[in-house]
Amino acid sequence: MFPHHREREQPIFSARAHVFQIDPTTKRNWIPASKHAVTVSFFYDATRNVYRIISVGGTKAIINCTVTPSMTFTKTSQKFGQWADSRANTVYGLGFATEQQLHQFAEKFKEVKDAARLAREKSQDKELANTALTIAAPQFSQSPPVMCVNGPEDKLFRSQSADITLSSEKERIKKMLSEGSICEMNLEAELFTLQDSNSKLVAALHEANANVEQWKKQLTAYQEETERLRDQVADLEAHGPSDLLKDELTQSLEELEALLKAKDEEIHILQSKKAEYHEMEHQRDEAIHRLRETEMRNSDLERRIQNTEQNLSNSLEDRDRLDTEIQRAIEILDIKIFDLNDLRQSLVKLIDK
Repeated sequence: MFPHHREREQPIFSARAHVFQIDPTTKRNWIPASKHAVTVSFFYDATRNVYRIISVGGTKAIINCTVTPSMTFTKTSQKFGQWADSRANTVYGLGFATEQQLHQFAEKFKEVKDAARLAREKSQDKELANTALTIAAPQFSQSPPVMCVNGPEDKLFRSQSADITLSSEKERIKKMLSEGSICEMNLEAELFTLQDSNSKLVAALHEANANVEQWKKQLTAYQEETERLRDQVADLEAHGPSDLLKDELTQSLEELEALLKAKDEEIHILQSKKAEYHEMEHQRDEAIHRLRETEMRNSDLERRIQNTEQNLSNSLEDRDRLDTEIQRAIEILDIKIFDLNDLRQSLVKLIDK
């Protein structure tokens, strides 16, 4: 449905639960974060290799927690569990409807935590490999360019301007990535809110449609009953019925008319709810459109970042090639100086003779 959908976070597990947060003052009491049960989902970001727990209630995200290997989900009762988020400096609690739902969430939490641990280990191995390559590569100090011909061990070429350029390019890339991630996160939260509201409205609309059909049938039956009672009243009036029977029929007729009026009002209310549902659908479409535009901007930023990284790689290769050529020139110059020194000593010996 969305372009570059594979690059975004994907839901891998969802459950409904009542969400609580620990009281930051007492650190003992639980504060409800949602008035009713909400959806709590695990998401996986394949691009950054990160797992998150997200839950949206109303118009805000009540849980936005990145899963780390150090987290532990603890069952404190048959239907309640909790875990601590050190980054948010809080403790989350979840109350489930059944013990089975709690068990499923705990198993998924353990599975995601193990996956996060493996992802961190792979990332650390990659960083160690990059560090080893950096140590093995030629090191350049921050002093001005200097050439020395005092001996083969002191031949170095230092470039300050190249390091400054690389640092500024890296900072610019980090800034571009952070801006794109923040914008996408805001739109995701808005989309989650609209989806939750949309699901509620759809359920209400289905229930309303079912009630309308039932009320239409009841209305038809009441109308038939009213016509029948009116016929009876007219027949009784023609044959001179008793006043008591006439009063009873009149009262029944008034009750039916009041009931019909109440049903008409309920039908009008349901029709107004339909209009609200269509408006929410329009807002959801607008949010999806903005999300698509953001994804397109993110893809453009990624292309620009790739081009910048390619330019940086080419600059590094050019600098390495220049270092090699200068090193070779320095070695040749050392050999020439050594030959000139031998020649000078030979000439001195000849002059002395």
